[in-house]
Amino acid sequence: MNTALSVARPARWRAAAPVLFLLLGVVYASWASRIPAIRDLLHLRAAQFGLVLLSGGIGAVISFPLAAWLVLRFGGRRAAAYAGVLLLLALPCAALAPSLAALALAVGAMGMFTSCYDVAINVQAAEEEKNGGLSRMSTLHAWFCVGSFSGALLGSAMAALGWSPLLHFVMTALLLAVLLRWSFLALPAAAPAPQGAGSRRFALPRGDLLALGMIAFCGAISEGSIATWSGIYMKDRLLASDGVAPLGYAAFSAMMLVSRLLGDRLKRHHGARRMLVASSLTAACGLAIAVLAPVAVLAVAGFALAGLGVALVFPFIFSAAGRHGAAALTAVATMGYGGNLIGPPIVGFIADGIGMQAALGFVGALSVAVALAASRAKWLV
Repeated sequence: MNTALSVARPARWRAAAPVLFLLLGVVYASWASRIPAIRDLLHLRAAQFGLVLLSGGIGAVISFPLAAWLVLRFGGRRAAAYAGVLLLLALPCAALAPSLAALALAVGAMGMFTSCYDVAINVQAAEEEKNGGLSRMSTLHAWFCVGSFSGALLGSAMAALGWSPLLHFVMTALLLAVLLRWSFLALPAAAPAPQGAGSRRFALPRGDLLALGMIAFCGAISEGSIATWSGIYMKDRLLASDGVAPLGYAAFSAMMLVSRLLGDRLKRHHGARRMLVASSLTAACGLAIAVLAPVAVLAVAGFALAGLGVALVFPFIFSAAGRHGAAALTAVATMGYGGNLIGPPIVGFIADGIGMQAALGFVGALSVAVALAASRAKWLV
């Protein structure tokens, strides 16, 4: 019996980490897929909704010292559980918000808890990769794509059926709470934190680590902006229905999944630097197609190509930072997920001023900048 348990428990451990990434993807896509409906319920302009998204970015940035403390004090397993519960509680609050100010507060809370949860699961993944001696980060991030793709399709179906965002978010949170509890129980207890680790101060990245952070920042703006604005772009410019509008993000997520499933193998054969340059240029081409598309189906294809290219930024950058410890990864994550949550409001302000096509063109230019920066990054191997 003991032998059977010793075999079963590692299998559960291996399954639990992907579930944590899947959970984040479902939450992220659930929110993104219902943005057009929530915007329309409150009658918000692009600039007003940009302020809402900016509150999420502020919540994310101010949370990183907390995220670092949680991970160093409790380890990735318990930090992910604490932040995950709060994130699932915050999701329905966004649908309950009766005003612009209330929505901004709810999204700010979501940004804070998303960042804490994200840092926790990536620190745990980096430790697993480091201890196991194998590149696994891209595969684990692929499970985020499984979640975001599933969440986007579910959001599209619920919108087409006329389900309210509140009912959608409550049902999603209840289901994900069960998965979060299972993952927490399946993972091994974290080792005690080193003496003094809980008191270490959070610090922004410097030197070569700053270069990784800047790549993560620009790549995150692209990923976050497409997730946030693709549905509105499809609906407003291409006149897609509520059921069709989320399909741009669904295609984006699906191709991110394909790219990340292949990412670890491609990294071993071609190196992280070369793959990141090629994939970022691919993302720029995809966004150019989406911006110039005259019909929804071509825009969906462009977003799919963009997903294929954007997908490798986070796993490769986090893997490189994770080799230098939890503090280094948290510092890079500060810039990466700050870009993910601050970038969309910037794109919203650009869209309100000169149009959504120009805003998405700006995102494509950032992908070219990522390719140039990756070609010179010393820590990418």
